Amino acid sequence: MFRTLSQPGVWAVTLSAAGILMVTMGARQSLGLFLSPLNTTTGLGVASISLAMAVGQFTWGAIQPLAGAVADRYGPGRVLLAGLLLLALGSAITPLMSGTVGLIVSLGLFSAIGSGAGSFSVLIGASSQRLPLDARAAASGVINAGGSFGQFVFAPLLQALIQLLGWMGAMWSLAVMTLAATPLVRVLSKPVEQPQPRAAGEAGLWRSVQDAMGDRSYQLLNLGFFSCGFHIAFLVTHLPGEVALCGLPSAVASWSLAIIGLANIFGSLYAGSCVARYRSKYVLFWMYGSRALMIALYLMAPRTDLTFYIFAAGLGFTWLATVPPTAAIVGKLFGVRYLGTLFGMTLLSHQIGGFFGAYLGGIALTRFGDYGWMWYADIALATAAALLNLPIKEAALPSAAS
Repeated sequence: MFRTLSQPGVWAVTLSAAGILMVTMGARQSLGLFLSPLNTTTGLGVASISLAMAVGQFTWGAIQPLAGAVADRYGPGRVLLAGLLLLALGSAITPLMSGTVGLIVSLGLFSAIGSGAGSFSVLIGASSQRLPLDARAAASGVINAGGSFGQFVFAPLLQALIQLLGWMGAMWSLAVMTLAATPLVRVLSKPVEQPQPRAAGEAGLWRSVQDAMGDRSYQLLNLGFFSCGFHIAFLVTHLPGEVALCGLPSAVASWSLAIIGLANIFGSLYAGSCVARYRSKYVLFWMYGSRALMIALYLMAPRTDLTFYIFAAGLGFTWLATVPPTAAIVGKLFGVRYLGTLFGMTLLSHQIGGFFGAYLGGIALTRFGDYGWMWYADIALATAAALLNLPIKEAALPSAAS
């Protein structure tokens, strides 16, 4: 897999993108650890804080196509730098907010816009335009693994900082760590040395957007990705609450999130290799189907530390590993010239699902006292996502056996 990355300059681009994603996703995927201490300090209630985090889920998705379009038009450097600065600002001012509106501004807007501008659409689009064709699949897996590694590192680190410095000190520390990633932007700011080949029928930006919106395969891909967003946002926001309902210590939640990130490092690398060998729609079918099965098994298992760790490892293997095959399908359908924009639109669908996953989780806990209905909804949506990917019209790879 890594043989294709050994070409000059490829590793520098790949690792820089992975490093930025490590910070932006590590910060974003660990916010659920702050829900309980925020509630204790502000007394706003789980539903109100969940609303702020749900707005952040939607905003993170909404900024993706906009950030991708700006990066496609003017280059990714300024977009990535502005994103990191906004994420740091949002983290820094969150401790100063005592109401729901304030949290929506800091977490739902500033932090979400910042992490979104430094996330998949811009990073994968920028790296794809700077890498040779045969290196893109492997690079997407490594970049994706960077986001997973961020979750593996940030979840236990932030939990330790919360216990050591309090949640406010942990938030300010997060702001400083975000600023430390800004030097990596320089590598992805270099001009593209050779223009990328245009895909058949590829037109300008807005024509490409119109063509994508009318494409049935693109619509099915987005519907499936909606399910992915619902599932991930629900878990990163409410897994600590699920652990607490089971009478287990908070460390189980932080280590579960870390295990998810660790497992997805391997899952992302494996997904990158599968994209180079099989049709991506089949890769997505098995990923979504496995999620439905693992959630069903979790609901039947006793609620112990070991159950959560096994559940986290199983889910973690496919956690963000859906990104390389999803981006690959978008690239196959429409080329890479406007991949940042078109994949950003797909991520918007993902985060509309994320809004409902985060917000409805808080509503379910408030009204029913547990997350039972959310788990059943998650199984249904994962099953639907698996089936929706099968009709996608994706050209077979020349060497694929599928």
